[in-house]
Amino acid sequence: MNTFAHIKPIGRYDKVSYYSVVVDNDTVSLFEKFIAAHETTNKEKLYHIVKWIAVIGNKYGAQPHLFRPEGETADTSALPPAENRNPSYIENGKKKPNSLRLYCLRANEHVVFLFNGNLKTAQKAQDCPNVQKHFKLANQITKAIDEAFKQKDIHWNETHTDIEFQSDLVIYL
Repeated sequence: MNTFAHIKPIGRYDKVSYYSVVVDNDTVSLFEKFIAAHETTNKEKLYHIVKWIAVIGNKYGAQPHLFRPEGETADTSALPPAENRNPSYIENGKKKPNSLRLYCLRANEHVVFLFNGNLKTAQKAQDCPNVQKHFKLANQITKAIDEAFKQKDIHWNETHTDIEFQSDLVIYL
């Protein structure tokens, strides 16, 4: 059975448009599943990432240094940014790294695809039982989206500030 995805717009900010994907016949995007899974149990960590999404979207644009390179391909990355680029995350009154990872594809400074993630407990994503499946799926989707760009199923608008695609576009993973 082939796995497939549809692109779903998530939000438009001053400098960045965010998208996610809906896999197979699901109705909820991967990013919406990420929010639902962590809005209770990892509320502060989730808020930290959502705040970064807004700051990147409104203030900086999706500059490469604001994303954590974690993927098997150069294009797959994660939020929040690495500690040296990341304003303090405070947990129980102490500055700590945020172990919650949201995998994504920074297509350019204006377009980002948000996928799914979880709490990372190992040095490498592929070695972590919590994030491994999200990491692998993010890499699969990144490759499929890159191919859709090459095939011109997804293309840039005239100013390269957003993407255009048919609403019924199917991306095979």
